[in-house]
Amino acid sequence: MPLRPVNREQSWLLPPSLDELLPQDHPARFVAEFVDGLDRAMWAEMGIDLDGEPLGAPAYHPRVLLSVWLYGFMTGVRSSRKLEAACRDQISYLWLTGWQHPDHNTLWRFYQVHRGAMRGLMKYTVRTAVELGLTDLAIQAVDGTKVAANAAGDQTYDAVGLGRLLERVEGAIAELEAQNEEGDGAPPPRLPEELTRAQRLRKRVRAAMDRMAENSRLRRVNLTDEDAQLMKGRNADYRCRCGEHCSRFWTVDPHGRAS
Repeated sequence: MPLRPVNREQSWLLPPSLDELLPQDHPARFVAEFVDGLDRAMWAEMGIDLDGEPLGAPAYHPRVLLSVWLYGFMTGVRSSRKLEAACRDQISYLWLTGWQHPDHNTLWRFYQVHRGAMRGLMKYTVRTAVELGLTDLAIQAVDGTKVAANAAGDQTYDAVGLGRLLERVEGAIAELEAQNEEGDGAPPPRLPEELTRAQRLRKRVRAAMDRMAENSRLRRVNLTDEDAQLMKGRNADYRCRCGEHCSRFWTVDPHGRAS
């Protein structure tokens, strides 16, 4: 059968609307409806003014920041850095934010300022999901794993079962807070600045692949400095020979592979 062509520079004559990019049955729509359903009294209880300040630079709307946190919590994304990356790369987050990109500092400050209310809303969201029959989404929120809807949907929760589920929600919230307060991990991997242009990246990657093909003994290449090699050091560790350019170490496994 014929193959479909691949064009990563495809342009749209008539661009689709943002709403068209997200399926109608996507769980992000539940989170958006939940957040939009909060009345002004509930926002006031959280100490959040939906009108904002008349002066100064425009700030992200509280609905945007809350939606990001709740959707991340429901789908097992608990790190503010990972949420920042998702707001750049994932359609569901771009839909929730209206194609806005809050950074991890903004997201974490919002959580810290409204910590008590955020904890309550996360539990309330899980309870609402169970009430609507979105049991698989509720389980994913506490376990961090996806469950097939046809299996999870058959589960029902009585008062005891719901209480146990909410106990697990408490643990998931504690994990979220610990993950962010302990440094929030490393930022998601990005291309080095010198490799961000497509032509330059293509040239460097192909050159690296050619060097690998020419030298069967070469197991690692450095895209930044092609002269950088591995040099054996103490305790069977290897230091990069690029010297001043790099101070990284690689550990060699029993099969002689560096990592």
